[in-house]
Amino acid sequence: MSAGTLFLAWQDKAKTRLWFPVGRLDVDVEAADYRFRYTGGARRAQEEVGYPLAVEFPDLERDYRASSLFPTFRNRVMSPRRPDFAEHVRRLGLTEHADPFELLSVNGGHRVTDAYEVFPKLVRNSDGSFVCRFFLHGWRHTSAASRQRIDDLQANETLMIALELTNPTDQPAVQIQTADYYMIGWTPRYLVPDLAMAMAESTGSYAAHVVRINRQPAPLNQRVLIEMSGRWEAHEPMTGEDFQPLVA
Repeated sequence: MSAGTLFLAWQDKAKTRLWFPVGRLDVDVEAADYRFRYTGGARRAQEEVGYPLAVEFPDLERDYRASSLFPTFRNRVMSPRRPDFAEHVRRLGLTEHADPFELLSVNGGHRVTDAYEVFPKLVRNSDGSFVCRFFLHGWRHTSAASRQRIDDLQANETLMIALELTNPTDQPAVQIQTADYYMIGWTPRYLVPDLAMAMAESTGSYAAHVVRINRQPAPLNQRVLIEMSGRWEAHEPMTGEDFQPLVA
């Protein structure tokens, strides 16, 4: 994939544990054109919880341009020269030919040293359909029985999706359940508004399944890779104020 859009999400770990989409990265690999801009979510995060801007991007209203991937993102991609690179891309359901954009689109760019994650822009096809992949979130906070059920998951196993309106930390949230009714975790928080809209607009037309299970010694945040599909009748994903760049 030579072009596309990624968003940078930041979590307020100190107080609320809330996630905010704070930046947008537009990429054209073939043209060597990389563009980063803060979004409305960054301004809201500053106002509500005192979000500190990224060191590499110190100006909230600047249009950042580069001919290669910014270090903030590049440092979240494993080097192909590492001996475990082949295993890494296998865990992501990709091939060794995947470019940094594709890797970031799936791996989330998680680092234990900061509070950022990366996720791709959801794309609405001409017929309203969409497909997205993500790693299961929050599974370590489920019951012992649910964690045991995760150990027994199989590739291509059908999963169920449920909108949760009473989640204690994020309202609403989107639960992931097995067909035999074990609640095994949640979708990423920053996808919830758009996924919930698909569930509301096209009841019964959404589906999810296990892509692959990564067992130890894989990173815990890459345990279960899930693919979800659905449809929006009229909704355009990720167009709300939090996702809008502050610079045109």
